[in-house]
Formats: sequence, structure tokens, C-alpha cells
Amino acid sequence: MLLSRRRMLARTSLWGSLALVLLGACRGARPSPQAKEEATVVPERVPPGQRVVQRLPVLDLGVRPAVPLEKWQLEVGGRVRNPVVLSWQEFRELPHVRRTWDFHCVTGWSKLDVLWGGVLMREIIGLVGPKEGTVAVIFECRDGYSTNVLYEELREREALLADELEGEPLPLEHGGPVRAVIPYLYAWKSAKFLQRIRFEPVDEPGYWEVRGYHNHADPWKEERFG
Repeated sequence: MLLSRRRMLARTSLWGSLALVLLGACRGARPSPQAKEEATVVPERVPPGQRVVQRLPVLDLGVRPAVPLEKWQLEVGGRVRNPVVLSWQEFRELPHVRRTWDFHCVTGWSKLDVLWGGVLMREIIGLVGPKEGTVAVIFECRDGYSTNVLYEELREREALLADELEGEPLPLEHGGPVRAVIPYLYAWKSAKFLQRIRFEPVDEPGYWEVRGYHNHADPWKEERFG
């Protein structure tokens, strides 16, 4: 049966509203022109509902706080035995690795084979020694952003505190000098402009989670909204 003009317009309006909400995630609501490039679908490599792009889009809250490296610090604390405040030199002296991972954004794009360099979260975990009963890891950023990830997941799977992208220092537009990279979750969990990491006994939903996004964010399960 053919839809009436009124019903067709109503459906168009509904999907348009949903699209606007989705565009607000992946760390912000201001995509660069790169995000508009033509994309292709590669079902065997990407989660459902995703399309592959050739360049890494830039998405954030519209605030990109630049900090001179000599003044940069990363605080790591909360429910830990050895809280630390790392200077840039101290962070760079930690063991570094490189990893090539696919990167998936809730807005519907996926960038394959992104080369990141940085410090594995397991190094940070070993450094500070989270206490028994730790449930969540809270990432707090210089632009006012925050997000939460289950401690067990970060302990058992690889994630990075990245300071390199494609073999070069991580640029400010992609969250430099240091950002989280959690490749098995939607990109809004990979917090940019990192300032503080807290290990906590209670989970604390972050910026997008309190605005209706899923608390876990597994792209293969399409955990977009809570």
C-alpha cells in the first residue's frame, strides 16, 4: 500500500531527527569536511550500520585546548595504591608500542587500519595498582569531556594512551598530545585531550552517556543508545 504524503513526510522528519542526534557523538558535534567524503561498505571488516571512510574525521566539542608539552601533566588516581602525576617526559619514558586497529564511530563511519602509537593501559594499571573492588575507569579531558569504561575490560583487552598517529606526534585536532584509544568500543569512549584518569568502585556515566548514549558502546552489538 502506498504511503500518504503526510505519512512520508513524518517518517522523513523522524529519521532526520535521529541523524542529528547521531552526529553529536564520537566526541562532539563539529565534523570536519573530511567526514563528508564518499564511503564504502565492507561488511566483513566493520560492524553493522557502518561505512568505511578513507580519512580519519575530526569530531570534538568545539574546544581544542592546547597545552605546551613542558606544562602537560596526566593525573592517574582514584582507588589505587600508587597515584601518580606524569609529566610529558615521564609519560614518554614509559614503554611504548604501536598498534594498527580499525576505528568505529557511532555516527556511522569506520576508518580501517589506523596506526596508533602510545602506552598500553596495562602499563598504567601496573604502575598505579588499582585496589580490589575497582569497577570503572573514568577518563577526564581538558575540554570538559568525560567518559567511562569498565575496568575489567581495560585490564583484559588492549587499549592505548596514544601520543602518535600514523607514525607522527598526535595532532591537536585528533586529541593531542595524548588521547585514549579503545578500538573495540565506539569512538566516543576514546577520550581526547586527556588530563585525568580515575579508577573507581562505582561506574560514573560520562558526557554522552548521561545524554542517552549506551553505557558500554560495543559497535558489533550496535550499542548506540542506552
